Amino acid sequence: MKVIADRPQSVDLNEFLQRPLFAHLATLAPEGPRNSPVWFLWESESLWVIGSRRSDSFPDRLRRDGRCAIGIVDFDKARGIVQHVGIRGRAFVEPFDCERARRLLTRYLGEGEADWDARFRDTLSDPANVLVRVAPETVVVRDVSYAV
Repeated sequence: MKVIADRPQSVDLNEFLQRPLFAHLATLAPEGPRNSPVWFLWESESLWVIGSRRSDSFPDRLRRDGRCAIGIVDFDKARGIVQHVGIRGRAFVEPFDCERARRLLTRYLGEGEADWDARFRDTLSDPANVLVRVAPETVVVRDVSYAV
């Protein structure tokens, strides 16, 4: 994985990817590019995303062509925070791993699984679910934060 930090002020990649931020997964379709907002887990130098064969189209697109890009931005106007990670790589659709999915959901929903909305609890036992593993080839990290 090639990491590009082309500014003196940068963001620590691993620290940034531990934050519960939204990612935008860009995939290829015969009709043109597609963008899916997703939650993610950064683990084993891969970005993991839950997909459903029942309701998501991106797993099928990635099976046909695994080339993809992911953009993640942390923006806080009040604090002047503008940090970005862009990932280009290849995605692999893998069998669902309940424990990895639980770690992913806990990042966003907290430890109290019993308090999660039922649709997220149900995610852990839905046989239509898969995990998408994005193996980064190139990662761009940027911190263009400003003084407030």
